[in-house]
Amino acid sequence: MSIDMAELRGHFPALERTIDGTPVAYFDGPGGTQVPREVVEAMSDYLFHHNANTHWTYPSSAETDAIISDARATLADFINARPGEIAFGQNMTSLTFHLSRALGYALVAGDEIVVTELDHHANIAPWQTLARERGVTLRTVRMIPETGQLDWDHLENCIGRRTRLVAIGAASNALGTINDVSRAARLAHEVGARVFVDAVHYAPHELVDVQAMGCDYLACSAYKFHGPHIGILFGRERLLSALDVPKLEPAPDQAPERFETGTQNHEAIAGAAAAVNFLASLGGGTTRRAKLESAYRRIHEHGDTLFRKLWGELCATDGVRVYGSPPGTARTPTLSFTVRGFTAREVASHLAGRGIFASSGDFYASTVVARLGESRHGLVRAGCACYTTEDEVDRLVSGVQSLLAGSVS
Repeated sequence: MSIDMAELRGHFPALERTIDGTPVAYFDGPGGTQVPREVVEAMSDYLFHHNANTHWTYPSSAETDAIISDARATLADFINARPGEIAFGQNMTSLTFHLSRALGYALVAGDEIVVTELDHHANIAPWQTLARERGVTLRTVRMIPETGQLDWDHLENCIGRRTRLVAIGAASNALGTINDVSRAARLAHEVGARVFVDAVHYAPHELVDVQAMGCDYLACSAYKFHGPHIGILFGRERLLSALDVPKLEPAPDQAPERFETGTQNHEAIAGAAAAVNFLASLGGGTTRRAKLESAYRRIHEHGDTLFRKLWGELCATDGVRVYGSPPGTARTPTLSFTVRGFTAREVASHLAGRGIFASSGDFYASTVVARLGESRHGLVRAGCACYTTEDEVDRLVSGVQSLLAGSVS
């Protein structure tokens, strides 16, 4: 069953926005998706009716505890984990720095951490910090610029007896490349190393399964899958319980609360759970996980159709260069491109004037952009979300073509 686009789009008030009478088409999902009413309603309901701090005896505090507990169970279903393995934080970047600090206490000079050129720098900078502070050696896996994929032979060569952690992105936020995380995890575990996965760009497009991935830690951000700005960290419960995590002495010492420094953003936690439940409502089944699996099959099919159209029409446009692997490969419906004679910012500005919102720059994946030779002017990035339509893809392509036509005339 395909997605009923009219019904789905009705959940997103942002889609009612216009520029000079033209509806806005949001292709900026890789930087942050639009939010359905259900998410905002869950957040406002918490603030209006349940707002309190945790673990006290009065009703609103007990209600807050219950909302957080329910959110852990909901996010656990979302990634196929257990509620005790779900911690919340400000965002993926902050959670990764926090985790790196905890892991770093057990590392010594000469230990090795493997990262990749394909990653967002939120999954590079925290480990670079450990290299400076602890004398850890950082080994960086090459990407192949022509395909936008990892060099797996190089990854295998980078993992050895001194490897303590492999930090890998599940999907590239710049190119859409999906990595075989389970393969990387097997290689890491063969030498006794842990695996950390950045699933921020992956989670909106493919249903996360930490069991199938075989990872030890994983982080994602709810605002990339129609939720508020909050980060989620998965860690296997025995690992979270054993980490020498920076915390206040009187704070809870059990997992996962021991990982949550200070008072959390309770309304955003409620919103993150509502985002997962919204996604589940797009599918069918008897359990939340089954509904999510059904919904993601539909989301994937929808995104793949749009991406094939976008890729094909931009490739056929003289003056446009697209990057990354083509349709039919393991990837998300996110496409980065350049337009001859224009900077990425100029292209994005032109599109914005036509009510088409797309991102430009390096998207904090500056190593990727540098390897593609586009550090000076950056890339234009267009990402298809569950609410994107074929008509909006046509408008984006037409907008690019109009820019090129204007430059010729």
